[in-house]
Amino acid sequence: QVQLVESGGGLVQAGGSLRLSCAASGISINFMGWYRQAPGKQRELVAAFTGGGSTNYADSVKGRFTISRDNAKNTMYLQMNSLKAEDTAVYYCNAAQRNYPYTRYWGQGTQVTVSS
Repeated sequence: QVQLVESGGGLVQAGGSLRLSCAASGISINFMGWYRQAPGKQRELVAAFTGGGSTNYADSVKGRFTISRDNAKNTMYLQMNSLKAEDTAVYYCNAAQRNYPYTRYWGQGTQVTVSS
C-alpha cells in the first residue's frame, strides 16, 4: 500500500506564496502531479511530471506555480507564488505504483484559501 500525506496548505492573502509538500511511504511509486478541486467544480490538473524530466502546467498557473520532487526524501512539492483568489481549492497529490498494475493513489488533500 501507499500513503501520501500532504501538508503546507493554509490561508494566505492574494499575492502571497505557499509551498505544498506530498510525502510518500509504502511501495515504490512515481509522483504524477498535483490536482485541485474548488467548491462546486470538478477536480482539475494543476501541474504534472510528463516524463523525461518534463513538466506540464495548467494555463491558469503557468509562470506562478512550480512542481518539483526530491527522490531521496520521496517527497513532491508545489511552490505557489502570486496566489489569486481563484486558486482557492483543496489540493491533492497523485502518484502511481511504479510496477504493474500501476495503481494510482491520492493524498487526503490540503486546503488552500486565498483571500482577496
